[in-house]
Amino acid sequence: MNKKLVLVEGLPGSGKTTTATMVESVLKEMGLTTELYLEGNLDHPADYEAVASFTEEEFNILKEDSAYASFFENNGSYFREGPYYLVRYLKLKNEYKDEFPYELLERLSKNDIYELPFEQNEEIITASWRNFASKAVEEEKVYIFECCFIQNPVTVGMIKYGLPKEKSVQYVERLQKSVESLNPLLIYVHQDDIEFTFSKAVEERPKEWSDGFMHYYTQQGYGKNQNLEGFSGTVEVLKARRELEGEIIDQLNMQSFVLNNTKYNKDESTKLIRDVLTKYFSS
Repeated sequence: MNKKLVLVEGLPGSGKTTTATMVESVLKEMGLTTELYLEGNLDHPADYEAVASFTEEEFNILKEDSAYASFFENNGSYFREGPYYLVRYLKLKNEYKDEFPYELLERLSKNDIYELPFEQNEEIITASWRNFASKAVEEEKVYIFECCFIQNPVTVGMIKYGLPKEKSVQYVERLQKSVESLNPLLIYVHQDDIEFTFSKAVEERPKEWSDGFMHYYTQQGYGKNQNLEGFSGTVEVLKARRELEGEIIDQLNMQSFVLNNTKYNKDESTKLIRDVLTKYFSS
């Protein structure tokens, strides 16, 4: 049976990046070819990071605007996915640097896939995962994805729009169906004390990140509906998010392992990960 995808999930500051990198190292020790995609990778093969979506009519208006036309002369800057035209706008900005108009960046970012209505976001993302799986199943490598399988659907459904939890559950179940041919393994990085974990993340990351994160978590969707604010409010949203993610894992029809990383003991975690991966890939 194909075993070509390892998914690493968990809350911010839990140690997802370290764990995903650890998974890659162990798999290489086992002699497997791997490809690791950490959170924020603009070239992610399944998820869309900093990608804008437009209908054909919307995109033609944008592309034919004389102020912006030159930025779309290279067809590699956009592509079609079903009825939508998708633009990797941050890659486009990075390519043109200071020449890229702020007005165009603002216009594109407003149509970011993760700013779309829930149903449209789910449609586009699920199709992308399905397309990825159809290609990956033929490849001789194991993909490792950090925090886009559960985190992103829950963030859109619960955090952004405050939808009933069943919506997020169904979204993740559709993603699971899309990649079932890869027989994925899910590793969830758990922390006992969410307040401590989030405090650690706030201390270690730029203030712009923590301010933006807390605003996103408390000023819309679930946080706003519960009248939550600031650091303490964000912690409460994270607790609710972890509870929902736990329910999702229990309902998924895939192998999963919860890694308790509360002690941040790298040696201990490496041993556990090695045992899990050895058992998984030898079965």
